[in-house]
Amino acid sequence: MDNSKTVEEWSSDLGEQMRALRLRANLDQITLAERAGIGLNAVKNLESGKGATVKTLIKALRALDRAEWLSSLAPQVSISPLQLLKGKPARQRASRPRTKGAAGDG
Repeated sequence: MDNSKTVEEWSSDLGEQMRALRLRANLDQITLAERAGIGLNAVKNLESGKGATVKTLIKALRALDRAEWLSSLAPQVSISPLQLLKGKPARQRASRPRTKGAAGDG
């Protein structure tokens, strides 16, 4: 995962991708807004990286036939990491052999 990008950089990148998808679909912002059931300003904010709600993002992606992107954002988890840990026996402390010359060894 690339943690070197700021939130603003991620928002900008996502907005650019959304704009490119819209243009490839030969849609203007008004038409996308109508198809997605969102406001024109919501589309503009999303594409400019100025922010959008999760619902706006979902609606826009669905209108652009890219709902599969949502699966990569929220994949199904088949087993809980906590359940996995509960199934493992607790680690036993390894006993270390004492070395000669340790403090108090006369």
